[in-house]
Amino acid sequence: MPDAAPRQLAFALDPPENFAREDFLVGPGNAAALRLVESWPHWPARAVALIGPEGSGKSHLAAIWAGAAGGRRLASRALDQAAIPAALSTGALAIERAGGDDLDDVDEHAMFHLLNLAQEQRAFLLVTARTAPAGWPIGLADLASRLRALPVVTLAAPDDAMLRAVLVKLFADRQLAVDDGLVSFLMLRIERSFAAARGIVAQLDREALRLQRPVTRALASEILGSAAP
Repeated sequence: MPDAAPRQLAFALDPPENFAREDFLVGPGNAAALRLVESWPHWPARAVALIGPEGSGKSHLAAIWAGAAGGRRLASRALDQAAIPAALSTGALAIERAGGDDLDDVDEHAMFHLLNLAQEQRAFLLVTARTAPAGWPIGLADLASRLRALPVVTLAAPDDAMLRAVLVKLFADRQLAVDDGLVSFLMLRIERSFAAARGIVAQLDREALRLQRPVTRALASEILGSAAP
């Protein structure tokens, strides 16, 4: 008997992130941060900090700003003193994930050198992190002082309207047709954060593909472990 044909496995692939300005959803929690980005180069200082929880749009805003300013984006853990002059060559640089869980990976001397060189060259810096620099456990006293002086703009957690809009967009990005009842169901049961919205939509997509079922409230109820009303 000939061997059976191998079964094809289907995988739910995450859609590529789109950081265009028109794809940025604006609400009360992030309007101030967007105003800061779009007000460049008329900033209160040449270096500013953009603070917000995971998935709140910091990378999206950094990409919008870098595109407008002709700047570059660099993860803080990739900071290297020898490479800093090249990183600042355009006069604008976004340093991402500079605080929170990534703080232990940051070279404090490289960060201090970056701030000094940016000041000398009158370059612009946008620093993104989950928490404000004033609370970072920095060992280098001069660096801690410089970071505490940065103007801070904070992205807040989403309100109801923003969370609903984000869920709708995340489903649309994955080309998943869902009804408003599912969105309302999820809003009552997930943590009120962008990260939680992104996580549940990805999980629903994966499970629907694995089980060959549509994305419905019943499927969401099974995943979340709560009975659909």
